Amino acid sequence: MSSNAPTEQRHTALDAAHRALGATMTDFAGWDMPLRYGSERDEHHAVRTRAGLFDLSHMGEITVTGPQAAALLDFALVGNIGAVKAGRARYTMICRADGGILDDLIVYRLAETEFMVVANASNAQVVLDALTERAEGFDAEVRDDRDAYALIAVQGPESPAILAAVTDADLDGLKYYAGLPGTVAGVPALIARTGYTGEDGFELFVRPEHAVELWQALTKAGEGVGLVPCGLSCRDTLRLEAGMPLYGHELSTSLTPFDAGLGRVVKFDKDGDFVGRTALEAAAGRAASQPPRVLVGLVAEGRRVPRAGFAVVAGGEVIGEVTSGAPSPTLGKPIAMAYVDAAHAAPGTTGVGVDIRGSHEPYEVVALPFYKRQK
Repeated sequence: MSSNAPTEQRHTALDAAHRALGATMTDFAGWDMPLRYGSERDEHHAVRTRAGLFDLSHMGEITVTGPQAAALLDFALVGNIGAVKAGRARYTMICRADGGILDDLIVYRLAETEFMVVANASNAQVVLDALTERAEGFDAEVRDDRDAYALIAVQGPESPAILAAVTDADLDGLKYYAGLPGTVAGVPALIARTGYTGEDGFELFVRPEHAVELWQALTKAGEGVGLVPCGLSCRDTLRLEAGMPLYGHELSTSLTPFDAGLGRVVKFDKDGDFVGRTALEAAAGRAASQPPRVLVGLVAEGRRVPRAGFAVVAGGEVIGEVTSGAPSPTLGKPIAMAYVDAAHAAPGTTGVGVDIRGSHEPYEVVALPFYKRQK
């Protein structure tokens, strides 16, 4: 087989369940994934008001173990991973030597010398290769565990009650960005209070052979409170409303964390060198003296929907570019995230538009996120 031959599409352990539910399937990073089951707007509203059930088994799990696991991750990633306590998680990034973002990650510290790095599906191999290469000289092992896990998320205001019906784990004591081992519907799981929707919720890492059983148990537990299965389409509008970046849109190798307005994830005060430190120190200095384009929210005055790559304009000049755009089911209007020149980034800035096929449609600049849940 030649190296440029198409790779076979991958299927999650829940593939048959999605098809039985009548899901519209789509290719996503080489995986056949549910795009929607019925109305993506209804799925979106269910997560905002009740609960939604997601199959996220396409995400890339990489386990790092050994006496120097923390030291390796401190060298390989921009965050201070050694400071993360067992049972907690940290949002961080892996960058190239030039400071460009290879991926944004969540790292779970499972034990003193054991970590799970969760990469985006499209970047999992890149992250695995980079960690393996950077592990040279460290007493630590990097293991590809993508086939060892299925990942199911339950998100929305009813999710704690739904999960509590099928586990005796201490959910009340589980903080945001924390994880604990437990049993859910009789299945061993890592229960994490994380998500990508802007709502309270949980992500459950289980063995693939337990995925169908867990999916069915959660579906049954959520029957009385309006839980619905949800696809990737509403996951995207939910994260967009919550102002959460998506790799390949708001994040890329051509941007440093400082360019993306996420310089806070870079920890220069940690011990030792890390990949990209010199370039990122220079980027931090540039950002302080010459502010880069700023990621802002745009809300349409009309009905036309902006898409990634559309130009943002003011006074006849291009001042930025849309990175993500969609109709917002919660706001009832089209919204977008865009990088714009700092001079036009203040919320309430007038005279800003998006060039939609030659027509400059008026947009209001707003602070991100568009939506924030009531605690």
